[in-house]
Amino acid sequence: QVSLAEAGGGLVEPGGSLTLSCVTTGRTSRDYKMAWFRQGPGKDREFVAAINLNDRRTYYGDSVKGRFTLSRDNVKNTMYLQMNSLNPEDTGLYSCAAGRPILAALRDEKMYYYWGQGTQVTVSS
Repeated sequence: QVSLAEAGGGLVEPGGSLTLSCVTTGRTSRDYKMAWFRQGPGKDREFVAAINLNDRRTYYGDSVKGRFTLSRDNVKNTMYLQMNSLNPEDTGLYSCAAGRPILAALRDEKMYYYWGQGTQVTVSS
């Protein structure tokens, strides 16, 4: 059984930065991908970023490319999402997920088996 626990959300002003973390408990095989999704108020859940556990290759959603950086510490089983230049459109519940999606389905939340409870990020002045 795999469980995921997010931390690091909070209130930040526009232009600010925040780092989220997701700790994995339990065994995930090297062919897993781990991802961040977010859901803003009144919006559908949106793909943010994903990382291959085997080669640490990363993938980003268009709305965060160039501002967010995803990394993973395999010793600590922890994934980090460094978020810079935040704007109000980045507000939402950020959830981490683990699964084995093929590359073409990377952004499909239905392809992920395990989910955390989420951490709230609010960008507001």
